This record gives sequence, C-alpha cells and structure tokens, in this order.
Amino acid sequence: MKGIEISKKYFYEFGLPLLEKDFPDLVPRLSAGLAGEGSECMGYDDEISRDHDFEPGFCIWLSDDDYNEYGFRLSRAYMKLPSEFDGLKRQTLNPAGGARHGVFKTSEFFEKYLDSPSGPKTYEEWLAIPSQYLKTAVSGEIFVNNEKNFYEVRKKLANGYPEDVRLKKIAANSAVAGQAGQYNYPRLISRGETGGAQLAVYEFVRHVISAVYLVNNEYEPFYKWAYRGMRDLKTLSDLETPLSFLTETGNGKEEAALKCEIIEDVASRLIAEYKKQNISDATCNNLDTHALSVQEHVKDASLRNSNVFSGI
Repeated sequence: MKGIEISKKYFYEFGLPLLEKDFPDLVPRLSAGLAGEGSECMGYDDEISRDHDFEPGFCIWLSDDDYNEYGFRLSRAYMKLPSEFDGLKRQTLNPAGGARHGVFKTSEFFEKYLDSPSGPKTYEEWLAIPSQYLKTAVSGEIFVNNEKNFYEVRKKLANGYPEDVRLKKIAANSAVAGQAGQYNYPRLISRGETGGAQLAVYEFVRHVISAVYLVNNEYEPFYKWAYRGMRDLKTLSDLETPLSFLTETGNGKEEAALKCEIIEDVASRLIAEYKKQNISDATCNNLDTHALSVQEHVKDASLRNSNVFSGI
C-alpha cells in the first residue's frame, strides 16, 4: 500500500473521528491530508522508501489564529493517536528538517517552501523559488480542505507557472542545453577532454529535463525523482531513454559519435514541441537560437529584456 493510501486510511479511522469528537468547531476551518517532503507525497514511494522517515500519519494545517488557540491541545491529541498501524510504527524522533506529520501553521508551511505565507506574486518571486519547492508545496493529497489560505495558495500553484515565467525558464534552460550539448560536447571530445565532455553531457541532460517539465507546465521535482516524474508527463516523457543513455555511457570514439547524434535528435524533439506550442519562430536546430526566440515571446518587457540566464 502506498504512503498516501496509508495516510488516508489512518486519517479516516483515527484522525477525523478525533477531530469531530474533540474539535468539532475547528473542522470547518482546517485542512488535513498528506503533503510536503517525502517520496510518499508524490506517490513515488516503494518498499525501499520504508527504511527511513516512513510512518503512519497525516498533516493538519491551521490559520495563525486557530493555531494559537488550538495548536497545543490539538498537537497533544495527535500524539495520542495509535503509534502502530498496518505494521508501521510512528517515529519517536523527527527526521532531518523537522516533523513531516502533525499540526502546522499554514503560513509556516508555505513560508518554508515559498518564502511567503501566500505564495509568489511577482515574476521575480516565481523565478526565485526552486522548482522542487513548488512541487513540494503542491504535492500529496488533501482529505479535508477547509483552511482558506491553504486552499487558495495550492489552487494558485496547481495552475503552474505564469506564462511569461514559463517562457523565460524555457529560454534559459534551452540556452544552457544548447551551449553544453550541441556546442561544448563535440568540441571537448575533439580535444580529448572526455571528463569535461561528460560534464557537458550532464549539463545538457539536466537542462533538457527542466525544459521537458516546462513544456508540460509542471514543476520539476528534486533531482533524484526527475526521471521518475518524467514518466507521468503527457509530452516528451519518452526522452527519458535517450537522456539516460547519454549519462550512462562513456565517451569512446564510437560512443561519442552516437551521443552527438542523440543530442541533435533530442534537440529536434524539443524544438518541434516549441513549434507546436507556437513559442519559437526560429527555423534552425540550434537550441540556443530558439532560446532567444522563445524569450521574444515573453510579453512583460522587463522580464523579456533581462538576461536570458535569469530564468534559471
């Protein structure tokens, strides 16, 4: 059983009855579910995930006023819930980074990941937040969703990036990918700098992955889940195979020649999607040229005229 399923079962068997019995006036104003850090919040957990920071539990989010009035009593009540459930035990020590289950202020939850209790508002604020934090803030499943700010911020985040921000980030990642893969990789290979060439491949792959998430208008998760998350995307998810090949193989003469072909093919696939979405007018197969064309589609003049790499 997946972590979210365990959390939901635990909540409805023990959490909700507790809330309805001892905190009935609070139920119409709280949100509860499983969200935040941990592979289980994204549905990526498996048997290996159970070796650390894995337990039956859920989260309750309260407004600042409700937390100040009910937080202590509700936290004590939560801690008295059954410590074992479906063969799992609640942990006695919090994992690194703090508790992942229990009672929280909505404002502090969002400040932790978004640097703001109400989420990003300006383009600059959107660009300043690493994508994995946006993914974390909108992760999981909410079982009861009555806390107004919690509901509204997650609803805003669920819409993805504002279009100008999305385009700026596509432009930036395309520029880096083109420079690293299409330009620097073959030059480093010709110099015999195979270590540097492999670093160029890593840069190409990393930024292509980011661009793939962006053409889907999805937030990219923490790097170790980037490939796993790609499999759920509607567009270009099949690029996982050639991108994995690029990072898993060496740079001998024949391998390097094949890698150059794959890099050009991946670039073509990405560019074709830009064309399909009408976000680039360039006609070549150079990602760095398309980066500048994508940037020209940004409507906000200040954002459009800023350095292309400000979108990273």
